[in-house]
Amino acid sequence: MSVLSLHPLFSNPTILHSHSPVQTRTNTRRFVVLSTHSNAKILKSNRKSRYGQPLSLYDDSEEDEEEDEEGDDELAEDDRLADDDDYFAEIEEYDVNGRRHRSRKGVKAKRGSQISVVKSEGTRSLKSGQSFGFVEEQLDFRKRRNTLEKSISRNPYRTSFNTKDVDSLDVDHRGKMMTRDSTEKRYQRLSEEIDVDEKWLPLLDYLSTFGFKESHFIQMYERHMPSLQINVCSAQERLEYLLNVGVKQRDVRRILLRQPQILEYTVEKNLKSHVAFLMSLGIANSKIGQIIAAAPSLFSYSVEKSLKPTVRYLVEEVGINEKNIGKVVQLSPQILVQRIDISWNTRYIFLSKELGAPRDDVVKMVTKHPQLLHYSIDDGLLPRINFLRSIGMCNSDILKVLTSLAQVLSLSLEDNLKPKYMYLINELRNEVQSLTKYPMYLSLSLDQRIRPRHRFLVALKKAPKGPFPLSSFVPTDECFCQQWAGTTLDKYLAFRQRLLLKDLANKYEKRG
Repeated sequence: MSVLSLHPLFSNPTILHSHSPVQTRTNTRRFVVLSTHSNAKILKSNRKSRYGQPLSLYDDSEEDEEEDEEGDDELAEDDRLADDDDYFAEIEEYDVNGRRHRSRKGVKAKRGSQISVVKSEGTRSLKSGQSFGFVEEQLDFRKRRNTLEKSISRNPYRTSFNTKDVDSLDVDHRGKMMTRDSTEKRYQRLSEEIDVDEKWLPLLDYLSTFGFKESHFIQMYERHMPSLQINVCSAQERLEYLLNVGVKQRDVRRILLRQPQILEYTVEKNLKSHVAFLMSLGIANSKIGQIIAAAPSLFSYSVEKSLKPTVRYLVEEVGINEKNIGKVVQLSPQILVQRIDISWNTRYIFLSKELGAPRDDVVKMVTKHPQLLHYSIDDGLLPRINFLRSIGMCNSDILKVLTSLAQVLSLSLEDNLKPKYMYLINELRNEVQSLTKYPMYLSLSLDQRIRPRHRFLVALKKAPKGPFPLSSFVPTDECFCQQWAGTTLDKYLAFRQRLLLKDLANKYEKRG
């Protein structure tokens, strides 16, 4: 389905949040899309946790970082280069299940307190303060125990209460039901930090199966406490839907820590419509989960009033080909929730003035690397342009490199661009002008590809005389061995492994 035909409201500017006098290419009425970016590094947050530490908007644990896949190309430093000075709009308020939820403080469970009896629709605390005869109390306990057993069989996510737990229940001298595995023992740190309502326990137990720890629950509480009040069956339905559309189990924790409100969004009225919108852009089913994991806040925006107008702006105002929209969103899902009009205009004006870049060239850069719309001009774009100038490139050469390989604007100066330039000059005996013909050289790994291939051909005495050909770094390892080395792939891989180990040993020796 055509992006421009997603909804007839695209042609009606009254659906937009505001209008601003930004110069456009045509005389047609234009609109401004207001949304926000989901990248925590861009936002300036002064919120602090109860420990007094700055509260991160995202879960940035080392576990998540270790799960990132490493490719041949260097990873972009989007977070470091993101612009803090862009303007962002407020996230559109969403009614959950047709009504707004108010925060309610839970009742903090005390050691030895009576446990909750699980109902089919949730939990309900037993009333206290009533006196009964001993026989009546024993009969009442048996009824409550039977009710608990039945409710447990209907609710498999109340993991702390199983048949063995029921058998281990004690009765005190007043006939009240007790459990050795009290709330404070199960969630001791959580109970110390916040008032834990026993009604939350089934949800906490269920979320624990996704790797949630007590610190994560505290984080969710401080960001959006009502998310902990959701019925466990509803939460299960919503998370299972996300898993079915491609979200990985390991990403659920990170998604909910970024956007805990997702637990409140219904499948039929929210989640399905947003997934259908992504698919209408031509995005493959296998990529939907990745997009949700990268920008979970998209569920908090209206499809009709925010997401579709953003796409229309990219096509009509920026000039991105409609056929490339799916690719652009896949490369940078955050573009859907960004204040795109300001990001586009400020960077287009900067590149036009700084490099004399024609509009078409800037559009090519955005299409190939839409992340540049998130990069800070002062801390991201300008320092890298100035570096290319410092090594002898003129504006026209820089423009050729960036148009062909815009991700150069995301690479680290000290850890990436400078070492590759020094190796290009000192080891490969090349001139800087060779980068205009082979800009891909700057995106390849120095340790994994450039140095091993160069050293391998030198060791085989097959390195060409004069400047080392940068074209030898472009093909795959197998093609390189066939076309340049004339040897087997296994022989090259073994050589590279030895070289990497040797370099690693030298680094540790220098540190020692």
